[in-house]
Amino acid sequence: VLSWIHPETQAVIMRCSQPLVGMSGKRNKDDERYLDIIREANRQISKLTIYDARPNVNAVANKATGGGYEGEDAYPNAELFFLDIHNIHVMRESLKKLKDIVYPNVEESHWLSSLESTHWLEHIKLVLTGAIQVADKVSSGRSSVLVHCSDGWDRTAQLTSLAMLMLDSYYRTIEGFEVLVQKEWISFGHKFASRIGHGDKNHADADRSPIFLQFIDCVWQMSKQFPTAFEFNEQFLITILDHLYSCRFGTFLYNSESLRGKEKVTEKTLSLWSLINSEKSKYTNPFYTKELNRALYPVASMRHLELWVHYYIRWNPRIRQQQPNPVEQRYMELLALRDDYMRRLEELQITNNSKISNSSASSASPSQMMSQVQTHF
Repeated sequence: VLSWIHPETQAVIMRCSQPLVGMSGKRNKDDERYLDIIREANRQISKLTIYDARPNVNAVANKATGGGYEGEDAYPNAELFFLDIHNIHVMRESLKKLKDIVYPNVEESHWLSSLESTHWLEHIKLVLTGAIQVADKVSSGRSSVLVHCSDGWDRTAQLTSLAMLMLDSYYRTIEGFEVLVQKEWISFGHKFASRIGHGDKNHADADRSPIFLQFIDCVWQMSKQFPTAFEFNEQFLITILDHLYSCRFGTFLYNSESLRGKEKVTEKTLSLWSLINSEKSKYTNPFYTKELNRALYPVASMRHLELWVHYYIRWNPRIRQQQPNPVEQRYMELLALRDDYMRRLEELQITNNSKISNSSASSASPSQMMSQVQTHF
């Protein structure tokens, strides 16, 4: 399915699940022709670029269960690249290790080695690196790309949504980010109920995995590197994650649009976006500068990535809560002061215009007043 079209080159980002080639190398002529049509629609390229989010060895192993990847024989006009992003089980274990080092104790003496042993930031790096490759191929390479993992609703959603965030400034606004999550995650079938475990006490469930949390962490990493490029602030991202787990809103309930429709979620619950949009000033980045058509490429290096302390360690009772950024706090105060002055200025202008109108009316001659009310028959 189509995710995004480049407004200038018409190159596209498409997404799907893995081809079902199996051990026998089965082929689907309709699928092969469909990918050729996508390639031919962009006359600037000779080959379609396919990004498989999985490690190569995992893609090969999936052949045993009927899955696989695009072979050269069936797809001669495509280039295939593996992005080496691990599966949901590896990510789940990584988050468990991270939880163990941040709660209930934070061991200062071995903090860096403990953090490294979780491999959490390494996974963040791989996801960001993959998204950068997708975005760069579409923007600089002017090539249409197809992205998939195994099922098309986990790593695929991470890559397409992050690439779109890098390429399109609209998705860096509050409204645009809500649309991005609604489209690439909710509408395209990320299994929120299974991955989060809503209402399920079985914490050892093999389907649980922090895929959406990883995506939001990647967005936070980008916002740290480009502090003026995003309309939303850190609190916006934290609020989304809090209500990912709270079940207070219907936004992230169930595994698919079909189930949400069947359970009448939109009729029985409120949307998280309604809460956020009702108090936008709380979630607005005061340093935001609107820039159209500017692509953002974050540095996906371990030296530039950091643990999101305000999210992962905020409830640790032994860690003193950091005070708000004084520069940001003062900036917000100045913005509020500016808004107050602008409001007063508008009131003065309205009052002044009203006085001028009254003065003009009272000084008009009787003949002028008569001419204003004359009716022509």
